Amino acid sequence: MINDPTASFGFRDVPANQKERLVREVFDSVAGQYDLMNDLMSGGIHRLWKMAMVDWLNPRPGWRVLDVAGGTGDIAFRIAGMVRTRGGEADIVVCDINAEMLGEGIRRANNKGETAIQWVNGDAQALPLPDASFDAYTIAFGIRNVTHIDKALAEARRVLKPGGRFLCLEFSQVQFPGLDAVYDKFSFGVLPTLGEIVTGNGAAYRYLVESIRRFPPQAKFARMIEAAGLSRVAFRNLTGGIAAMHSAWKI
Repeated sequence: MINDPTASFGFRDVPANQKERLVREVFDSVAGQYDLMNDLMSGGIHRLWKMAMVDWLNPRPGWRVLDVAGGTGDIAFRIAGMVRTRGGEADIVVCDINAEMLGEGIRRANNKGETAIQWVNGDAQALPLPDASFDAYTIAFGIRNVTHIDKALAEARRVLKPGGRFLCLEFSQVQFPGLDAVYDKFSFGVLPTLGEIVTGNGAAYRYLVESIRRFPPQAKFARMIEAAGLSRVAFRNLTGGIAAMHSAWKI
């Protein structure tokens, strides 16, 4: 008898065909409090990490950029702002599987008067976008939530133009001695309780903490990116490895 394939959902292994629904339920529940969620998980430092990501991307006027799992628009707004400081515009597409998250991003865009971003409801593992159509592909705090990371990476390569840039920001494995124990104590002992008090949804925060621990460490994730056919893979740790950025190119 052949066992049905499974996927990790936090520390649980669930049938692979159920993970998408379970993750969607988590993000449906936190969409309106997404910034607060990231503030709690990172102590507010996620804002600096996101700026570091956009700085490393170094977007230029005229670029076509795809931001995947970016429903609330955090990365897209930063890219648009940086490009405008350089005297131009970028063509930015935000693609997210979660309609609630996209709705939050569209609401924010309307409040900002931001009209340069296109919003697409789609799966990172089967992007509804043409081959070789983007100069850059970004994904921040999203790739650990997909069911099949290898499929998402293959899709990133597919939609990038030759010479296009892949850039991922994700929670990772702490590298600074002593910080790992402190971070674990905060993540497992404080964060779910704090999430329950502040948002009424401690279970969502428990999943997010567990999903970080199940995500591959920096070097292993770099090898996965290379296996997807991307080149010149490099990574930079942020805040002692609590988060990391991975960069690669489609050559």
